Amino acid sequence: MSPLRFIFISLPKPHPHSHHHYRTFIDGTAIRWVRDRGLDHAVEREKNLIPMIKLKNLIKSEPSNSLPISIIAEKRDSLKIPTRPIEFVRKYPAIFQEFLPGGTGFQPHIRLTPEVLDIDVEEQFMYQSESYKQQVADRLLKLLMLCRTNKLPLTLVERLKWDVGLPEDYQQSLIPEFPDYFRIGVAKDRSSGPFLELVCWISEMGTSVMEKKVMNGKSDYSKGMPIAFPMHLSRGFEMDKNMKKWEDDWQKLPYVSPYENATHLPPKDDESDKWAVAVLHEFLHILAPKKTERENVLCFGEYLGIRSRFKRALLYHPGIFYMSSKNETHTVVLKEGYKRGLLTENHPLMNMRSKYIHLMNTLKEDSKPISVPGGSGSAKKQKQKQTTSDSKEGDKEEEGSKEEEGSIEEEENEGELYHSSDVEEDDDDSKQGVEEAVTIANNRRRSTKPYSDKKGRGRNSERRSAEKHSGRTRGRSSSSSQISLKTENHGRSSRGRSNLSSSRGRSMPNDTPS
Repeated sequence: MSPLRFIFISLPKPHPHSHHHYRTFIDGTAIRWVRDRGLDHAVEREKNLIPMIKLKNLIKSEPSNSLPISIIAEKRDSLKIPTRPIEFVRKYPAIFQEFLPGGTGFQPHIRLTPEVLDIDVEEQFMYQSESYKQQVADRLLKLLMLCRTNKLPLTLVERLKWDVGLPEDYQQSLIPEFPDYFRIGVAKDRSSGPFLELVCWISEMGTSVMEKKVMNGKSDYSKGMPIAFPMHLSRGFEMDKNMKKWEDDWQKLPYVSPYENATHLPPKDDESDKWAVAVLHEFLHILAPKKTERENVLCFGEYLGIRSRFKRALLYHPGIFYMSSKNETHTVVLKEGYKRGLLTENHPLMNMRSKYIHLMNTLKEDSKPISVPGGSGSAKKQKQKQTTSDSKEGDKEEEGSKEEEGSIEEEENEGELYHSSDVEEDDDDSKQGVEEAVTIANNRRRSTKPYSDKKGRGRNSERRSAEKHSGRTRGRSSSSSQISLKTENHGRSSRGRSNLSSSRGRSMPNDTPS
């Protein structure tokens, strides 16, 4: 996000009987906006959750519990599938199964896995439970009470259906069960579409979350008293001292309930701005995930006639609201609803969606989609077979090297008994033994390299064994060379003595007197 700049200028003091507080924002003071990793993760983890559930519900509604891939491709836009349908299906093998009907068809069909069907059964039980129906009806009722006309177009309800937690068939399964809450009506002139209308105003529901918190802590609270919104600035966020002062003064202004009619407040008044923040705060708190797309916020604000005030609230109050740009869209998050990236409120619907997300991130090892060249399953099996054969060959080579080392030690003990001619043969054998040891070590290093679970240890042990082998052969050759030298010296000395004795034997008769 690019830095936003504000300047706060003082205006003439209002009339003593006036309670309005004005402010003006002009380019000047820089504020560095930072990202919140925890809130970004909370948004990003639900990537592709909506199209997955839409496709799941579509497949489940079919009598055969399956759909050809061509039908899914035709409904790609309505399902909000971001990629090619076949790629989307194969991305989640723990949810979708690809098969050929009858084994003779050319077009693959898609069905649901038993795991996702089990979660779907739990979800349907949740929607049918009386406690959940009452909870979601209360949320929808509070949403209608926020509107000045106490009605909402069904098109807007459809946009908010996912975040409110309404079932797919809420018009048939939920609305008729609460006739004292709301009903579906149509305009008399039929200039607009059907709408959801409030039937009865319930005073208990007309108390905001902020007011309930203050009432629980203070017994002397009365309407119109100042209430400060909780501030949760992201780590690394720097606030200018002028804005900090303005924020503190703004928090001390009277709190106007979002369920009150505040049309008498001027649009650019500070109290009007705080009321708009209270409406947006209550709106996000009504939603089950405590977040929604920015376009949904602006559409709701446009219907209320305060779209521009919602924009200012998102811009000027980074300690209350957060804007995430993950999943290729902008999502407005209520900071108060999250702690370290996790929802603070335990909601059954969000728990159910967490199960779907966990299944989406699960990959089946034995899954092998059809019509995929060079299936990953066969490749893994071949690799395992190759691993087993290579490991067996490596074991055989180790046994052979151990036997060779034992024979070398025996030859070293018998080295002193070798004759000089035998020593020359041993020198040739030692060279050949070194070459064989190096070859064995190289083969063992190649065969055991991918399967060594301790990095470097296998290779070091092989090097030590090869060096030990070559060292022993070198020692053997050196000892053999020493034996040959001793033998040659011994032969020379014996030949010298024999020559000396022969010469003495020939000269003795001449020297002796007759």
